[in-house]
Amino acid sequence: MQIREIYAMIDETAPFVLSKEYMQLGMHDNSGLLLDCGRETAGVLFALDLTVEAVAEAKKRGFHLIVTHHPAIWDGVMRITPEETPALFDCVKEGISVISAHLNLDAADGGIDESLMLGLGGKKPLAVMEKLSCGGYGRVYDVEPCTLSAFAARAGKEFRTDKLVVYGEREVRRVASFCGGGFSGQAITFALENGADTLVTSDGKHHIVLDAVERGLNVLLFTHYASEIYGFTRFAETIKNKIGLPCAVFTDRRFL
Repeated sequence: MQIREIYAMIDETAPFVLSKEYMQLGMHDNSGLLLDCGRETAGVLFALDLTVEAVAEAKKRGFHLIVTHHPAIWDGVMRITPEETPALFDCVKEGISVISAHLNLDAADGGIDESLMLGLGGKKPLAVMEKLSCGGYGRVYDVEPCTLSAFAARAGKEFRTDKLVVYGEREVRRVASFCGGGFSGQAITFALENGADTLVTSDGKHHIVLDAVERGLNVLLFTHYASEIYGFTRFAETIKNKIGLPCAVFTDRRFL
């Protein structure tokens, strides 16, 4: 199958225009077809990040396309060499193209942020922090009431991680969640304004954690990877069903 055919199917699922909308709110992104080696592929490897290990897995499977979440090229690349850009270098050498779906996939209906909500026991958002033309980022929703320890244990099991940091002691009834690095003062304000008792995200800086806890919120921190690979795997399954080609998800357990 041609790479651009698969790109079009990804665009149907997580429209790349959402990245442009998000960038108008001050975010940076570089989503799209970032490396086109000009050949067809017999399958697709999905990997949250472009790494040497992911490229090796694609090569082993005979796939000539990797779809990542985090952009394979984030800022300007001055040169592609084995020392400075090893994963990109290997892709070029092996003729493996790369599509990255970042902010568009975070925000899309059925995307990574919505999947985080569903995995944590929410059913539909009561409020969305950053609303876009479809979907959005940052959600508040109700869950079945439970203790914080029970909520954290269930979350760890569902997201297959034991790397959780938990602060607080309130009963959990209403949750605000933000996939990836969404922990900010804005997120805290959004959570409190919408009656949340618990905030779930990753990448917590101490002063922001302190602010949230001081203002009465429980805080549950995943690793960045764990907060996103869950929804990314669901996205991979959706694309697999659309394209009808062999697909695989590369999971890097070092970061889970």
